Amino acid sequence: MKNISIPELVNILKKNNINRFYLIFNPETKKVEPSHKELQFLADFINSDTRDFEEHEGMFFQLTEKYDVLQGAFVHRTKRGQAAGGVRFWQYDNLEDYLRDGMRLAKGMTHKNALAGLWWGGGKGVMVHNPKYDKQNKEYRKYVYTEYGKFLTKLNGCYVTAEDVGTSVEDMANIYKTTRFTTCIPESIGGSGNPSEPTSRGVLAAMEAALAFKGETLNGKIVAVQGMGHVAEPLIGHLFNKNVGKVIAADINSDVVNSVKKKFAGKNLKAGVTKKTDNSILFEECDILAPCATGAILNINTIPKIKAKIICGAANNQLEDHDRDDKALADRGIIYVPDFLNNRMGIVNCANEQYGYVNNDDFIERHLQRKWNHGVYQTTLSVLKEATETGQPTSKVAIIQATKLSMQEHPVFGHRSLKIIQSLVNDDRFIS
Repeated sequence: MKNISIPELVNILKKNNINRFYLIFNPETKKVEPSHKELQFLADFINSDTRDFEEHEGMFFQLTEKYDVLQGAFVHRTKRGQAAGGVRFWQYDNLEDYLRDGMRLAKGMTHKNALAGLWWGGGKGVMVHNPKYDKQNKEYRKYVYTEYGKFLTKLNGCYVTAEDVGTSVEDMANIYKTTRFTTCIPESIGGSGNPSEPTSRGVLAAMEAALAFKGETLNGKIVAVQGMGHVAEPLIGHLFNKNVGKVIAADINSDVVNSVKKKFAGKNLKAGVTKKTDNSILFEECDILAPCATGAILNINTIPKIKAKIICGAANNQLEDHDRDDKALADRGIIYVPDFLNNRMGIVNCANEQYGYVNNDDFIERHLQRKWNHGVYQTTLSVLKEATETGQPTSKVAIIQATKLSMQEHPVFGHRSLKIIQSLVNDDRFIS
C-alpha cells in the first residue's frame, strides 16, 4: 500500500465515480468489507495486516468536489458513546501511512476517553491536504471544513469531531456551519474554544507525577520539547513557572519558533528550526523528553539514542509499534507516560459543551488535581506502580486499564453508535 499515493487513490475514485465510501468490520466474518467492489484492495490490505486494526467499527471517507481533498472519519469502539476525537489536516506520503494514522488515532481516542472517564467512544477525523493548493488560503480552508461538516452530517452522529493538528478555532466554526456533530467550537458562539492550554496542563501534571514516582520535582530539570505549536507553547510557559533549568525546543515552522522565542525572551530557552525528517531533538541531553508534534517517533531507530529518563508529551501515537517500542523503552529504564493518558485535557475541556459552563469547573479541574483517583496525576502514578510491580511496560498497563473501561456500555443509550453505523450501511444512505 505504500506504493499507492493519495493522488492515485483520487484517480481511482474519480474513474469509478465514487464520491463517498466506507470500510466496515463484519463481526460475523471477522473481516473488513468495502462499500464498493472497486475498493476491495483497501479491505484486503487491512485484513492482511492488522497491526493497527482492532475491529474498528467503521471507516468513512469523502472526496471533495473541489480541490480533491480526501476526508475521513475513523470510528474505533463506541460502547461508551459516540466516537469523539479531533480532525487533523495533514499531508501523507502514501495511502498506507494515511490509513494507519487514522486507525491508530481512533484507537488512541478510545483509550483516552475511557481512561478519562468520559462517556464517549473513540474516533478521529483525518483530512489529506492537497499540496497543489496553499494550505493557508482562507477560501480553500473554508470550503474544506464546511464540506467536512456536511460529511459529518451524513454520518448521522456516530462520530463527533473536535480540533486537532492543522485545525484552528476558525476552522471549527466553519464545520459548525454545516453540522451539529462537533465540539471545540469558538467561545463566541457558545463553545469552549481552543483546548490547547488545558492539554498542556495535563501533560505538566503527568510530568510531575512521573518525577514524584522517582522522588523528584521539575525544579532545575532540563526538558526537550519536540514541536512548539498550540500545546507546546503554553507547556513551555508552565515549565518555566515550575522553575525548570532549561527548555530545548524545535519546530519545522520558522514563524512558530520565532514567536515562541519572542514570548519567552530572557528565559533559558534554546529553540531552533528543524526539518520534518530531523528527529535530533529527541536525542538531546535532558531529564524529560516531551514529544509534542506528530506520532510514531519512538521506534527502533530513535529509542536507542534517547538520553532522557522520562518521556511525557502531548503528541498522539508516539510509539510506532506499541508492543515492541514500549518494551524497548522499559528495557532501557526509561519511564514512558502514555500519550493517551497525559494529553486527555483537550477532549475533557470540550467533550460536554452542551451542558454549559461554570467558573473553575470541577468536572474539568479535578482531572488536574493531585488527589482525584481518576485524574492525570493519580492515574499516572497508578500505571507506573502497576508497571513496576508486574514488570509490564507502561503503555500495556494503561491500555489494559483503558480497554476494560471502554467495554462498558453507555448507561442511557447503550451501543447506539454501532446501530447508527449499521443503519448507514444497510440502506446505503451514506454513499447515496
